[in-house]
Amino acid sequence: MTKPENSLSRRNLLVGTAGALTLATLSDGGFSSADAAAPLQGASTPTHHRFKLGSFEITTINDGAVQLDGPHPIFGQNVEAKEVQDLAVKNFLPPTRMEIGFTPVIVNTGKELILFDTGNGDRNRPKTGMLAAGLAQAGLSVEQIDKVVITHAHPDHISGLIEGGKPIFPNAQYFMSTAEYDFWSPKDKLTGKTERVAKLVQSKVVPLVDKFTFIKNEQSVASGITALDAFGHTPGHTIFHIESEGKRLMLMADTVNHFVASLQRPDWHVRFDMDKAQAGATRKRLFDMLAKDRIAFAGYHMPFPALGFIEKSDGPSYRYIPVSYQFSV
Repeated sequence: MTKPENSLSRRNLLVGTAGALTLATLSDGGFSSADAAAPLQGASTPTHHRFKLGSFEITTINDGAVQLDGPHPIFGQNVEAKEVQDLAVKNFLPPTRMEIGFTPVIVNTGKELILFDTGNGDRNRPKTGMLAAGLAQAGLSVEQIDKVVITHAHPDHISGLIEGGKPIFPNAQYFMSTAEYDFWSPKDKLTGKTERVAKLVQSKVVPLVDKFTFIKNEQSVASGITALDAFGHTPGHTIFHIESEGKRLMLMADTVNHFVASLQRPDWHVRFDMDKAQAGATRKRLFDMLAKDRIAFAGYHMPFPALGFIEKSDGPSYRYIPVSYQFSV
């Protein structure tokens, strides 16, 4: 069938429109300054993410991120670099550069405002230490924090306790694992491999010790929030199970440090883990539980907003499923 002479194909329409625009531009002497492109603004990231968990309100706070060489040898110390790099590329990640984020969590129970970990604080680490600013963006203040819970004593978790010699959370009670404090606080830890963290514990934790409650496995820091041993990363590394109205969330702290390497290769040794074999066993034990019971989790170093699920994959492997609208519907 012959097309009508006045019919226009999509291609002819586009060509005709482009020609008309070109003629208009030329006749006007070019675009005015008002038509110029906006100046580049630079990268932007959200400051916080809030959602409901039963009657609780959960807010994750972006304390910033660092970019560094990796994943190998930070992850996969017990395998060849190429194996780690190949896994990164397979998962659409750069093979020799990586990013590690930091995400403290706030739980509003309706009676108390509870902060888990305090970020990088005033450490000399660019693009981090944004907890106080993130709180303000979330409509909260440091004065409102009723309890501060420390999962373990690594610098990126305790440095925000005291800044410039002054406690940041003036009205808070503090909680930490007995095993964690007992390991890092003795003076004999101030030399050797434990020196760096032990010195920070002396400057950030010990001055507040009279306000600390030291807890053990399965003790509660509030109704519905229970401590669970997750040793290996550090001697007293502790995670927290949160439950409200049948809804559950596990605060995994540093049990999982990388959303690909830690999950897909839980047996790989991680530089940050003090007892690498125990840390690997802890990962698999907890990953199995979260996958079987379909419990959502917050991981301190997961990509912001640091929330997701774990799915069992082939062999000793798991897959990270980032949260989408599960808490919104």
